[in-house]
Amino acid sequence: MAALHRVRLPDSLRGAHPPELRATDERGWFRFQRLYDVARSVLRGEDDVRRLVLEAAQDEAAEGSGWLEIQVDPTSYAARLGGLTPTLEIVLDAARVASVATGVGLGVVVAANRTRHPLDARTLARLAARYAGRGVVGFGLSNDERRGRAEDFAPAFRIAERAGLLAVPHGGELAGPASVAACLDALGARRIGHGVRAADDPALVERLASAGTTLEVCPMSNVRLGVFDRPQDVPLLALREAGVRVALGADDPLLFGSRLVEQYVLARDCLGLDDAALAELARDSVRGSAAPDEVRARLLAGIDDWLATPAVAAPVRG
Repeated sequence: MAALHRVRLPDSLRGAHPPELRATDERGWFRFQRLYDVARSVLRGEDDVRRLVLEAAQDEAAEGSGWLEIQVDPTSYAARLGGLTPTLEIVLDAARVASVATGVGLGVVVAANRTRHPLDARTLARLAARYAGRGVVGFGLSNDERRGRAEDFAPAFRIAERAGLLAVPHGGELAGPASVAACLDALGARRIGHGVRAADDPALVERLASAGTTLEVCPMSNVRLGVFDRPQDVPLLALREAGVRVALGADDPLLFGSRLVEQYVLARDCLGLDDAALAELARDSVRGSAAPDEVRARLLAGIDDWLATPAVAAPVRG
């Protein structure tokens, strides 16, 4: 796409290895955001969006995923695609086409940006609500959680809640347990992107477990952004042992260099999870999703079948 539109990409986006991103300070976050914005800038028209959604679904199908929730802020593309509503409609139609082509179910999460005015979030929430039940399954809140208080976006999330949308804000990665608590208290979060810093507050961990809130834990993202030094330091095991629902995520494969299957490999090799524990992570991802009941049942049955199937040793290669 960059070649097609004559966009010059930084070497770190053109090379085979992901850039080293340490976003726990302002300089690191600026670099991460700049790379993200450059990557996003290659989407210039409707055909680009359709290609992106289709190839995302194809990648997921190749890895064995049966349900994919893609998050989009229509504001990012509205100027190029004719406005907020046309942008969302293009994404929703692309998701329908991609689902038919690949067999992977797709739901769309409309996400507001913490660094923009909360009134913009209300506009997006009303837009998302109009398409609830027609492809939009959730409402999120993205970008640097150190900027933009969750409480300021509560009215937008109430609009989404009334429409029956899943509340899925980001929180508790670059900021501490208070960020996670704010997602629960102010936004009614039923699933939280990251949330790993909740492990610093035992009472909050107990609350998450009691409420059945799912945390999307992305180990390689946490390491790449400097939240933890090593995958072994990510508190995935502690959260699971406390009864918190944990779904593995890859966050941003382009920038972090690892997709979802690699997170499961990491959980096995670095954190020592056995097949039963990996299966439970997969079940939590299904339970925490907005997938229709029949899709949930099929995916959960597939996980059970995988767990019951004897492992086949990989061939020895010379």
